[in-house]
Amino acid sequence: MHIVIMGCGRVGSSLARSLERRGHSVAVIDSIQDAFRRLGPTFQGKTVKGVGFDRSVLIKAGIDRADGFAAVSSGDNSNILAARVVRETFGVHNVVARIYDEGRAEVYERLGIPSVATVRWASDQVLRRLLPEGAEPQWRDPSGTVRLSEMHVDSGWVGTTIGDMQRASHCPIPFLTRFGVGQVPSESTIYQDGDLLYVAVHNDREADVEKLFDAPPAKH
Repeated sequence: MHIVIMGCGRVGSSLARSLERRGHSVAVIDSIQDAFRRLGPTFQGKTVKGVGFDRSVLIKAGIDRADGFAAVSSGDNSNILAARVVRETFGVHNVVARIYDEGRAEVYERLGIPSVATVRWASDQVLRRLLPEGAEPQWRDPSGTVRLSEMHVDSGWVGTTIGDMQRASHCPIPFLTRFGVGQVPSESTIYQDGDLLYVAVHNDREADVEKLFDAPPAKH
């Protein structure tokens, strides 16, 4: 599949890398050239500077041969406009838009444009809409009780050591990716903006751990 992504923030870049790891071709659009650094040095897809509702920009990104489109920039209006252009002008039906305003998201859902509008959301939620046939499996142990989950973390945790994050969550953090490159952290490793954490968690605690990292760390 060829997937076009509008927005190269933390979610867009994570989504692009996840799709590429699964063998799909990816093009990423962003109006800020520097944003593409988040993709990391191993990213092999295409980057296009511009706005995602500009037809010429979309064509450069290969929208005419795209199997899916994800609008995940930081602006509701831009995301929904781009999604409508892609669907109505280029006939791409596998479209998902990130919408911060949940009320507006419900309206667009009724118009047939799937939206992601939760306060806490991650790139795998978008992947499930783009690749609905179970293409985003989560690792579980053979007994089905423990999983390794990719966690998106509130920016308030930036500067915190991995050791402190493990103690706060009562879960091990066996590895993380930084600029698209995996590494095994030590307790003294400092969590940086843009890092993706992989947390080993018991199934019945996953929601609690996600809630913990979705908010800034508690002050004592």
